[in-house]
Amino acid sequence: MTRTFRRIGALGAATVAAVAFSAAAPVAAAPAPAAPAANGFEFTLYAKEVPTDEGGEETQAPELGDSFAFADDLSRTKGGESVGRDGVGCTVVRTGNPADLLCVGTFVLNGGPGGQITGQTLLSVDPTDDAPAAYDIAVTGGTGDFKDVRGYIRSTPDGDYSRLEFHLTR
Repeated sequence: MTRTFRRIGALGAATVAAVAFSAAAPVAAAPAPAAPAANGFEFTLYAKEVPTDEGGEETQAPELGDSFAFADDLSRTKGGESVGRDGVGCTVVRTGNPADLLCVGTFVLNGGPGGQITGQTLLSVDPTDDAPAAYDIAVTGGTGDFKDVRGYIRSTPDGDYSRLEFHLTR
């Protein structure tokens, strides 16, 4: 799996991308917690992939059924204090150009409000594109303060980070 393929598969965002994961985040580590929007939350986090012990990058094209997993640290600002983490698993469900990745992930946010947010996406990927486009992750539920949430997370590549804009309702 190429690193580019892994990065754009994030729901946080991972999950990714991941993944991430500007506005005030509703977590205790945030300097100024946001008030929940009417029946929901809106906030932005930045996801930075956690390094792994993997060897060099592979250059072969992914095959149907190939899968990979990754994790990100989440913060309110690039390089800021961690306010959570995510874990993402992706599987190649269509090869070619574009290829499709089915990615499922969970975001764990610390503090108050806190809890977990789950999401998934079918991500179409051009393996030759070094500048992947933004994409949306469907929120499928949550726990703790995010129990019964729905909505979406917009993941936008931002240098070594993914910018994650959460739009959640109950």
